[in-house]
Amino acid sequence: MTHISAITLDDTNLPPPTPEIEQERKVAMFDLLEENSFVLPGREGRPAPTGPFALSLAIREKRLVFDISDAKGGPAATFHLSLGPFRQVVKDYFQICASYFDAVKTLPPSQIETIDMARRGIHNEGARVLQERLEGKAEVDTDTARRLFTLICVLHFGG
Repeated sequence: MTHISAITLDDTNLPPPTPEIEQERKVAMFDLLEENSFVLPGREGRPAPTGPFALSLAIREKRLVFDISDAKGGPAATFHLSLGPFRQVVKDYFQICASYFDAVKTLPPSQIETIDMARRGIHNEGARVLQERLEGKAEVDTDTARRLFTLICVLHFGG
C-alpha cells in the first residue's frame, strides 16, 4: 500500500506543452501509476500515513509543491521543495532532449544511442537530486524518482 495510485499536475498558468513534452508527460504518468514505491515516514510521534496515495504536483511561488492525500482522500502530507537544486539539471535535461529529438530525425543510430545514453545519465542525476531533496519527507525508489523528475521537468517547461 506504499505507492501512488493517482497523480495530477497543476499546470494552470503554464503555456501549452509541445507534442514532445506532452508525450513525455503521458509516458511518465502511465509508468508511474503502473509501478512505483512511495513511502511517507511517521512524524512527530504519529504513525506513518498509509497509502495508496494521491499526489498532486505543482510549482507555486518558485517552489515545487507535493500535496499528498491518503486512500480516504484526507490530507497525508504537504511539502515544498526549493527549485534551486533542480534548475541546472532540468536545463541540461531539456538541452539534451532537444539534441535527441533533432538527432532522431537525421543522425545514424550509433550517434542517437550516444545522445540517448547522455540523456539517461542526466535523467538519473535529476532523480538522485530529487531523492536527496525528499529525504526525511518521502522515500522513493530510483524508478519512481526518475518518473517524478520527468513530471518536474514538464512543470518547469512553463516555469
